Amino acid sequence: MSIWWSLHLRREAASVPLARRLLLGTMETAGVDPDISYDLSVALTEACANAVEHGGGDAERDGRGEAYRVTAYLDGEKCRIEVTDSGPGLTVSGSLTGRSGPAVRAVPPDAEHGRGLYLIRELADHVHIGSKPGRGGTVVSFDKILKWRKDAPLMAV
Repeated sequence: MSIWWSLHLRREAASVPLARRLLLGTMETAGVDPDISYDLSVALTEACANAVEHGGGDAERDGRGEAYRVTAYLDGEKCRIEVTDSGPGLTVSGSLTGRSGPAVRAVPPDAEHGRGLYLIRELADHVHIGSKPGRGGTVVSFDKILKWRKDAPLMAV
């Protein structure tokens, strides 16, 4: 069973819960274990919040930074989510897998911001952060192995 969807969203805070609810609804309907769905929805929320907050910059002046894209693929036993913006891109790039990937900067315990990439890394099985070739912008993609409810109507076989 494969399911995929893609959203083109305005860089507004109200778009973040829309993407999260669509992901949660898709996973609930497919029969994904609620704990896995929750982890992925938190990671998606953080990636979308980063796109909303940081995804504009110079691209916004060119008319390219008003939106970002969220794409989710549920394919077999894995879910992959990609969040792409048109901002200036990140200085950190690479694969953030487990503890062996590039360091995510430490955040003071009382900080109100800055934990998003760390949370994504902790909640997903594999994380990649890079820039779009030739156009700038950031692509955050992450995967997680799915677990299914026993009564899952669309469970992969």
